[in-house]
Amino acid sequence: MADTILLIDDDESLRRVTEYNLSEAGFDVIPASSGQKGLELFNKKNPNIVITDVKLGDMDGLEVLAAIKAESPDTPVIVITAFGSIEMAVKAMHEGAFNFITKPFDRDTLRLSCTKALELSSLRSQKQQLADEVNRLTGTSGMETANSAMAELLETALRVASSQATVLITGESGTGKEVLARLVHQHSPRKGGPMVAVNCTAIPDNLIESELFGHVKGAFTGAIANRKGRFQTADQGTLFLDEIGELKMDMQAKLLRAIQEREVEPVGSDRTENVDVRIIAATNKDLHEEVEKGRFREDLYYRLSVIPLHIPPLRDRREDIPALANHFLKKLTAPRGVKFSDKVMSLLKRYDWPGNIRELQNTVERSLILRKGTIIGPDDISLPTAKSSETLEIPDIPPDGVSLEDIEKGLIVKALEKSGGNRSQAARLLKIPRHVFIYRLEKFGIE
Repeated sequence: MADTILLIDDDESLRRVTEYNLSEAGFDVIPASSGQKGLELFNKKNPNIVITDVKLGDMDGLEVLAAIKAESPDTPVIVITAFGSIEMAVKAMHEGAFNFITKPFDRDTLRLSCTKALELSSLRSQKQQLADEVNRLTGTSGMETANSAMAELLETALRVASSQATVLITGESGTGKEVLARLVHQHSPRKGGPMVAVNCTAIPDNLIESELFGHVKGAFTGAIANRKGRFQTADQGTLFLDEIGELKMDMQAKLLRAIQEREVEPVGSDRTENVDVRIIAATNKDLHEEVEKGRFREDLYYRLSVIPLHIPPLRDRREDIPALANHFLKKLTAPRGVKFSDKVMSLLKRYDWPGNIRELQNTVERSLILRKGTIIGPDDISLPTAKSSETLEIPDIPPDGVSLEDIEKGLIVKALEKSGGNRSQAARLLKIPRHVFIYRLEKFGIE
């Protein structure tokens, strides 16, 4: 497929000659007779290169340059003019032009400039692909934040990364617990070693021990050879145990021993193997409450939560939603010029996102597929209507306004008073998990 060039020039004869010469060189040329027409075609056709004259009938070519660079900074723009000057050339290059060519020019000069522009564009694309691949492999993309609580969490995670301490990451489903775990690993002394992730809910109970600790040949039906477990595979690196709260009690005891003794015993073997791994565990459950109910070992809980990190739900960091939505557009390789309307961004920020970041990514992908144009509008996006089992009487907002944080803090205090200071009961009264309630207490400094 030929590379496309958008040629903007109001001089019809010169435009046709230039179009012919570039077509002869193998380029697919899209002609435009005015600046406005050129900008319309740019958004529709997504050309690889833009060539624009400075003197256009309806607008200045440098204005066209600025508009294109604002929309797509990486698109090379070549400026041509019959009224060239040093000052104009400097201004064009300052605005981001790839080259500035004065008329008359021979066809080889323009062809060579287009070839060089494509080479630069290819290098930039390769660099971006490499950066995206690094982000994909490390799983640390999308962790930027404008939320103060999230920023403090990331700062703590980076400080913790340099240690060997076991980390317990809590948060609702879809908040990015594995992404945070990979961030810790990538900034730790173990970053040269493997990062092995295990989803404890995805492995059948009768296979979890073999999956974690390995097995020897003949240990059970189907064990036709010795096999390393995830602990051995993660040696010198990090083992990430996702949904740790789903482990059965007998496996919890074996896991505790492996963490404390730094050794594992493969299934069917009577010999232990030393392992050197750092454990990062994650759960969307309130493990403290699970301990109280006898469903999780207290000693394992305290062994895992040396450094607890709680990721706030997306509804508590709404200021991050625009950046995350645009990040997913880029990650999903949206065509150039595709973006969300201001109204859609407002809708995204108002929605509560029970599925958190994972739900946001799915919503962005769905809207990208179903969109009718380059601007994703309200008709291109569908968000579930929030439903409630009961209707609360919401008081009127006074003329001088009201502090939402003060209301939330007041409800927390009332729940504590009603529960006699019992945090678990207060959390149930407010219909939120206990770890979220603890997070709110710390957020508002409530003792």
